[in-house]
Amino acid sequence: MTALPLHILVDGDACPVKAEIYKVAERHKVPVLVIANSFVRVPDNPLFRSITVDTGFDAADDEIAGVAGQTSIVVTSDILLADRCLKAGARVLRPNGKEFTDASIGGAIATRAIMADLRAEVGQQHIGGPPPFTSKDRALFLQSLDRLIVQMAA
Repeated sequence: MTALPLHILVDGDACPVKAEIYKVAERHKVPVLVIANSFVRVPDNPLFRSITVDTGFDAADDEIAGVAGQTSIVVTSDILLADRCLKAGARVLRPNGKEFTDASIGGAIATRAIMADLRAEVGQQHIGGPPPFTSKDRALFLQSLDRLIVQMAA
């Protein structure tokens, strides 16, 4: 069986860096597949495709995890999806430019569970959410995605 060429899989429903992904992918000629529960428009370029999946619970995650492999860069902030993709051999990048790794995913899952418990006890309004997305996050993402593509293409 022939290995798939390097490609980028995007958890498209709430990804704030799609424009950056298209920019870097076009420069490196890397295909991008955006997978979401609702229609996501992609630039008119044969490198870019969008798939809309059923609205069932975790349908987009299941599709992404099913496609992810050793030649995949997955872009998501979903910790449980990141874990599934890492287990499939993919590299996983958060929209803020930080990479999920085998070494970091366990701590991220534990923190997610603790935060879910806290929210259940005291309510979302007292816990808050993630920090706001900044231009520094966007710049770090661009650098990280470019670095991963170069590493994986070598």
